[in-house]
Amino acid sequence: MYSQYKQNTDSIAYYNKLANKKLNSKEYSKAVFYTQKSIDFCENNNIPETLANQTFKLGKIYYNQQKYDEALENFHKSINSFNNVKPTSTKVLALNYIGAAYTAKGDYKTANFYYVKAHNLLKELGVIDSSEILEYQKAVAFKNNKNLHLAAKTFHNIINKPDNPSLYKTKSDSYYQLGLIESKFRQNDSALAYFNKALSYNEKTNDLPQKSKITLAISRFYKQNRNFDLAYSYLDEHYQLENYILKLKNAKIDFNEFEKFKKNQNLNNTIKRESEEKIQLKTYRYSKLVSILAIALISILSLLSLALYKNNIIRNQNNILLREKNKELMLAKNKAEKASKARSEFLSTVSHELRTPLNAINGITHLLLEDKPKKTQLKYLESLKFSGNYLTTFINEILEINKIDSTKVEIEHISFNLKELLFNIQNSLKELATGNNNHFNIEIDDSIPENLIGDPTKLSQIVLNLINNALKFTQNGQVNVIVKLFEQEDEYVTIFFEIVDTGIGIPEDKQQTVFESFSQGSIEVNRKYGGTGLGLTIVKKLTELLGGEIKLKSEVGKGSTFTFKLNFKINNEPLESAAEEKPYSDKQLEHKSILLIEDNKINQMITRKMLENKSIVCEIIDNGEDAVELLKVKHFDLILMDVHLPGINGTTATQQIRDFDKTTPIIALTAISLDENRDMLLSFGMNDVITKPFVPDDFYSTIAKFFD
Repeated sequence: MYSQYKQNTDSIAYYNKLANKKLNSKEYSKAVFYTQKSIDFCENNNIPETLANQTFKLGKIYYNQQKYDEALENFHKSINSFNNVKPTSTKVLALNYIGAAYTAKGDYKTANFYYVKAHNLLKELGVIDSSEILEYQKAVAFKNNKNLHLAAKTFHNIINKPDNPSLYKTKSDSYYQLGLIESKFRQNDSALAYFNKALSYNEKTNDLPQKSKITLAISRFYKQNRNFDLAYSYLDEHYQLENYILKLKNAKIDFNEFEKFKKNQNLNNTIKRESEEKIQLKTYRYSKLVSILAIALISILSLLSLALYKNNIIRNQNNILLREKNKELMLAKNKAEKASKARSEFLSTVSHELRTPLNAINGITHLLLEDKPKKTQLKYLESLKFSGNYLTTFINEILEINKIDSTKVEIEHISFNLKELLFNIQNSLKELATGNNNHFNIEIDDSIPENLIGDPTKLSQIVLNLINNALKFTQNGQVNVIVKLFEQEDEYVTIFFEIVDTGIGIPEDKQQTVFESFSQGSIEVNRKYGGTGLGLTIVKKLTELLGGEIKLKSEVGKGSTFTFKLNFKINNEPLESAAEEKPYSDKQLEHKSILLIEDNKINQMITRKMLENKSIVCEIIDNGEDAVELLKVKHFDLILMDVHLPGINGTTATQQIRDFDKTTPIIALTAISLDENRDMLLSFGMNDVITKPFVPDDFYSTIAKFFD
């Protein structure tokens, strides 16, 4: 009995039933929960095709809630699952929904890429007649995203196709949508023509819900154009259709009964109209009296209008002046926005392009330091390494600010131990504190809950930047970090952070500008202490992103105090202690064969040398086309793929390799930019990503993960 009960309550059918029930009652969060349970069941029981379908279902739930990022994540997971099974029409729908989601986000180029993939898969499946349905969904997505021009163009592509009984419904819907678009633009003749064409195609399919929708649109069209008689007539037909559809659902009457019902309704309407005519005849006598009163009222209003005439002229003149000023302000606003966008794009491009030569500098420095340099050379190489690391930090901070400004930063909600996080930061900065002879202390309120839910990465960036600044600008002094429980309510807490130093302080007239990019209070401070001037900018932007506000109190010669408050949710479940990753060993890498696909000669030399230092056999190809052909006839233990290559790029080459080789690990090499991200690169079939310039230990560790 128990096993039977367990089987019934832990199955795909059971979770699907619960999810559908919650969707019908619009309890979307619970629908997501049960769909996720179904996905977990598929993963645990290794059911790939059902896993693909359930992941697609979860993507649709998020899409219908307009949560497009979550929807895209699940649609991509669904596609990855479908890659392991025989393709179905659901995979076509998943590709088409990805296109619709990117359309909703305004990224039409990416959207079109997935629409084309969906269409091509339809051809492969031999279901060409369904391509118009996908085209119609794409057009609706454009319309929902307010891109009426692209929507109209796509609807026209559908109605221009040759007539076919299987297309009548789609054509009728397309004419209906074109009628709605033309109504918005007040193109009355065109709108009415499209609605009538929609009705004519509807007659061929006898689709009553579709006809009800079209008649309602025509009624609203006539109402908009103040033709109330026709508006009422079509509205009445719409309600008749709705009543009949309802009766069909309840009693399942046939079409002939509907005609009888319609005739009876028409008879009732005739009697009703005759009654209304009698009432109108009675009211006609009163209309003359009303007309006389109306004329008198109009005369009085005319006199009042003359009295207000001069005031209207003055007001119109003022309005003209205001409109001109508004135009000037809009032009100035647009110029400022263009300048800001140009600055962001310039900084992103420059920082991205600097990574390739910087990779050469850091890589050659690392190789020279490993090559047992002379003592006289060691000092210069250490200085070169410091300069390379400094420049890398500078570039990363520029990209961080650009990502925040372009709203490409997502906030995480994960469990973490606040005390452990702060003590780890303290340990990482002990050397800097000792170097400046500072007493560095952290005080944490014992009443703060052990585990919280929030974004520990961004919190670390904020605290690390503030403490680093305090230690850098303080010598022979004290730096105290105070963390207190400010407020607790139910499952939420507000934590107060205070970073106090006894350093050089900040002048009052500079206390606002220090939060601006590339600002450090004065040129003298910059020359003496160095730094990029971006740390406090990142702190301010990240604090605001997390819902807080950074405050500063400072006095020259006495020190500075930075404070902020952040809200967190309490996690009552104990955190699992993360086991430390075992460091890689050289034996893992010995005698492995790696294909390096890289067009830059210097990067070829550096990467080859770093690999050969670990006894790895390295072969180099400088373009994607030759690499694909070589891999068809020769096997390697691992592939290092540069993303930006001449000819086909690294992502396209990876896709072509995955057509015949699903197992060989492929690691992307990229000077990752503002518009690139790890998930995007992994979606093309890559297994991991290494960012230029390489950090040697990270470089070797990432490769070693694939050699057990």
